[in-house]
Parts: sequence; C-alpha cells; structure tokens
Amino acid sequence: MPQLARTHLKILPLSERQHKMTVADIYPLDAETPPYQNESLNIVAERIVQARQIGKEVIWMMGAHVMRRGNSRYIIELMNRNVITHIATNGACAVHDFELAHIGATLEDVEMYIKDGKFGNWEETGRYLNEAIVRGYRDKIGFGEAVGRLIQEGEEGISFPHRDVSIFAAAYRLGMWMTVHKGIGYDITDQHPAADYAAMGWTTGEDFLRFAHAVSRLEGGVFLNLGSAVMGPEVYLKSLSMARNIAAQRGEEIRHFTTANFDLIDFPDFQEEGKPTDAHYYHRPKKTILIRTVKDGGESYHISGDFSVTVPQLYRLITKSG
Repeated sequence: MPQLARTHLKILPLSERQHKMTVADIYPLDAETPPYQNESLNIVAERIVQARQIGKEVIWMMGAHVMRRGNSRYIIELMNRNVITHIATNGACAVHDFELAHIGATLEDVEMYIKDGKFGNWEETGRYLNEAIVRGYRDKIGFGEAVGRLIQEGEEGISFPHRDVSIFAAAYRLGMWMTVHKGIGYDITDQHPAADYAAMGWTTGEDFLRFAHAVSRLEGGVFLNLGSAVMGPEVYLKSLSMARNIAAQRGEEIRHFTTANFDLIDFPDFQEEGKPTDAHYYHRPKKTILIRTVKDGGESYHISGDFSVTVPQLYRLITKSG
C-alpha cells in the first residue's frame, strides 16, 4: 500500500520559527499570581502532605497545557521536595520541555504554519528527540527517561542553556520516573524522517508499565489529573484495573485514596454521572477519576480554574505546610 514519504518533507531549523512562549513566561517560585480560593483545593493540598508524611504515592498526571501556563518551576520544586513521587504526561509535554531547555522558547502558531505545511516540521525537535528515543529503545529504558537523559546529560551538537526549567531533566537528575504516554501521530516529532515508530512504541510501553507500578502503590495516596481529557483518565483506568487485579489475588485492596481533577471545565455536580443525553456524561475525567474509581472507598475533588492560577496556589498550600 502507498505511504507518504517523510524523506520528501522540507524540514526547517527552529531559528526560523516564531514562538508564543519563552522562559520569561515561566513563573519564578516567588511570583505573585492572582488569588484563588477553593476549599476543595485546600483539602487536596492537605491530602498530599498527609500522604507523603506516611510515605504514600502522589502521582501527577498532566497535559502539556499545564507547563505552557508557566508552572515548570513549581513542579520541579515539588519534585525536589519529594512531594511528587511520579510524573506522567504526553508527548507534547516532551516537545515543549525540550524546546524551552534548548532555545528558551516554544509554542508555534499552528494557524499560521499549517497553511503551507510548515507546522511541526522543525529540525532540532524532530531529530534530537527521536534520536534520544532510539537510544532509549537500545538501552531498554522508558520514553520519559530517554528524554530526561538527553536534556540533563546533553550530547555533541546540541546544548541546553535553560536546563534548569526542564521537568524531564529534573526527573532524570533525581532518579524519579517521569513517564510519557503517547500515540503515534499525536506529536510533531512523529512527522520527522528520524522518527522510529517501533522505538516509540517500545519506550512508551515501558512507561505504561512503570506508571501501572506506581498506581499499584496508590492505596493511601493521591492521584492528580491536570488538564488531560483523554490520555490521563484512560491510562489511569487501565493501570488501576491491572493493579487491582493483582492486589485482589494477594488479598489486598487499592481503594482508599484521593483523586483530584484540575480543569477549566466546571460541573454542576461532579459526583453524579448523569444521563447519556448529558454532555458531561461523556467527559472521561468526570466519569473515571471523580466517580467510578473512587466509589468504594476513595474521595474525589474537582478544581476548576486556569492552571496559571490553580497550580501556583496548590504549590503555596503544600509548601506552606512544610
């Protein structure tokens, strides 16, 4: 069957691309951000602190928009403080993290570049991330670890002057698992001639099993889903089912934990599924994270608001508690 030949693509250097975000848009830890009051957020922060005090998991699942709203330093500091025990994300987060660390800028204008097919066809992002994934496949490590290793250790021909704002590099430096859960065709790296889909599949599969292991330790812990409408809830759901299957055979339970969903969307009643004729009935974070997986022993909270406000406030509540 015929295929599109990626070798025919015109790939351009990042130096020719206009960007909508730079490192100047990343909050310093002492930044003043708009006030945000939400009793549920206070409770979530308390649950996180309590979980870590007794050595339980705090899993941070996020979409790329969370870091695009300037939160990288907050996340890294929570990692440094051993508050977050596992970070899970998508391929877009790896792209933005890499570009910020490498050139101090990211976020192309899709509407402008899609007109003539320039969108996503950028040399450094496509080449170096794909080469890192191929090396990860060779070394039998996960997708996230491979990206973190590239940014933290560097390699000949590419530098990372803004490594300090890289969440992936921080995870690698701290020896903490940061897993990437991607589908082929989701990310601009998949367009590049250097993309090796077998390597992508193996390394993201490795990350799925690493994530599932973290979920198997969720009893008494906290699971946060920030801005992921499909990937986060679906990967979490399958992982929890696997983990509970094995736990049940051992006479153990994974039922008493806290979940929180952070989103711009608000729900009239997030603890009721509603009817199939309701639009929110099909919203995966609501059904999976807030209702179905905590019905028999857990607690759930929904935090509505822009990530540029909710994440800084969560950081302050946690760090204020020591």
